[in-house]
Amino acid sequence: MKAIVQREYGDVEVLKVEDIDHPVVGHNDVLVRVVAASLNHADWIHMSGMPLVARLAFGIRRPKAMTRGKDVAGVVESVGTNVTAFRQGDEVYGELSSGTFAEYVAAPASLLARKPVNLTFEQAAAVPLSGMTALVGLRDAGAVTPGQRVLVNGASGGVGTFAVQIAKALGAEVTAVSSAANAALVQSLGADHVVDYGREDFTRGTAQHDVIFDLIGNHTLTELRSALTSKGVLVLSSGAGGRVVGPMGRILKAVAVSPFIDQKLKPFTQNGSTKTLNELRNLIEAGRVTPAIDRIYGLAEVPAAMRYFVDEHARGKVAICV
Repeated sequence: MKAIVQREYGDVEVLKVEDIDHPVVGHNDVLVRVVAASLNHADWIHMSGMPLVARLAFGIRRPKAMTRGKDVAGVVESVGTNVTAFRQGDEVYGELSSGTFAEYVAAPASLLARKPVNLTFEQAAAVPLSGMTALVGLRDAGAVTPGQRVLVNGASGGVGTFAVQIAKALGAEVTAVSSAANAALVQSLGADHVVDYGREDFTRGTAQHDVIFDLIGNHTLTELRSALTSKGVLVLSSGAGGRVVGPMGRILKAVAVSPFIDQKLKPFTQNGSTKTLNELRNLIEAGRVTPAIDRIYGLAEVPAAMRYFVDEHARGKVAICV
């Protein structure tokens, strides 16, 4: 089968289309014929090996997992002997550790769910990592309740476009921070207010928010806290949107400071699961959340897609049609 393979760290040139063996399906796995995938900041980290500390998990000198891609939407080809939730022909989607930029992938059944019926495969593939990050970050870490004022910093990106919609679905009044060029996009997703970061720094204004969901990492904790209410919640995405070096230092500081102040500083990570994917599917099928797709590339075009993703800061998601 054809797949995007990476044998060393580097720029997009390390991503090659190769013929590799079909994946081996374990007793608890599902073999998925991949119809679509999508790009995430995590794919760039795996490709570049940056920051260097990431190589402790991914491989010191070269990637342990050579096939890139985390998000998937496709059709079940076969199931392992212990799998009862899916059968051949089911349309599924999910977030895996790697391997989705390929014609087939073996996926743990616990990381898959049935694809939303009202989405194309490309749309469905755009959901898992970004959608689950937004849902867990706002609903669980942020504990957003109806009527609260929520600010999303990085509202036009992959996670941000889901965060705006999910915050609205949770009943919040949403302020979206984006460029002027993306103002119409975030407004179309439901944002009540838009801050053009090119003209205004939201941390220097007078508006205060009950929850700030920071996906960029371009402000200090002190600056972000100044835009929070006295008992507000600051939710920090560990990936920091890929636009700042060293997000972990800020996260460690937040963990150290939070017990001593009334505001809550909450770094978080989300671990994909069938349960969370099903919750997202319910929101999507109810018409409350819709993936924002910027561009769609073919499998052989993954290097070009990654270049666009990194250099142009995609509006919403970049999908891969396999």
